[in-house]
Amino acid sequence: MPQPAFHGPLPAVGTVAPALRYVNSDRQEKSLADHKGEVVVLTAFPSVDTKVCAMQTRAFNKKAAETGARVLTISMDLPFALGRFCAAEGIANVEAGSDFRHRDAALVWGAGISEGPMEGVLGRITWVIDREGVVRYLEVAPELGAEPDYEAALAAAKKLL
Repeated sequence: MPQPAFHGPLPAVGTVAPALRYVNSDRQEKSLADHKGEVVVLTAFPSVDTKVCAMQTRAFNKKAAETGARVLTISMDLPFALGRFCAAEGIANVEAGSDFRHRDAALVWGAGISEGPMEGVLGRITWVIDREGVVRYLEVAPELGAEPDYEAALAAAKKLL
């Protein structure tokens, strides 16, 4: 399935990352600003209850420990589903966030799918944000069902550490 149309535009490389509020798997209000001073690998995807999204979360969890960067995943999944998945899978190196309440990832970041059968969820997009909050890497998966380029994203993060 090709990558669908997004609300867009997506924050581009070299731009300051916009505000991003989310609810974590413990149902706490969080924001990207909470991670100021950290290198953040931010990944958006449709739902942790799909095969590729689950694989993506597991892969970033495994690889995140090697980088020292903060890995944050955002989806429209409810915090309960994210918490259940992370607990069952032993996800400890990735912070899972839900965009269901504020829709900042969907609308402010432009990552929401705007048409078709997946309308309303987030696309498969990866950003790397430096310690000052500037976007330094952007990848939109070529197809919604394709995994992101983990090595490229983590290499971009490592350069900033």
